[in-house]
Amino acid sequence: MQLTVPPKVTTRAFERLAEINESAAAPQALRIAVEGGGCSGFQYEIELGAPKADDLVLESNGQKVVIDPVSLPFLADATIDFTAELIGARFVIENPNATSSCGCGTSFSM
Repeated sequence: MQLTVPPKVTTRAFERLAEINESAAAPQALRIAVEGGGCSGFQYEIELGAPKADDLVLESNGQKVVIDPVSLPFLADATIDFTAELIGARFVIENPNATSSCGCGTSFSM
């Protein structure tokens, strides 16, 4: 049985999630999922929502990033970060399992 190394979440990503939750009526978790589709075969889905019973929960200072068990193997040893560039600010995923990715930053292949 191969162990799956969970993804890491940067301090910057947790800080941005805290900023988002400051103005929310109720704090939300950042949900990261991998789904089939996109221009490279798989795509990341990043949204706010409540943790589910079988999710992996990564937590720091009361902020939660959750990953469902189906997506977890695709995100093994990945890094979830937040970046602000000229083209915009967004959560990004640096995934060592991806063999190629699309210019959009949300689509990849393995």
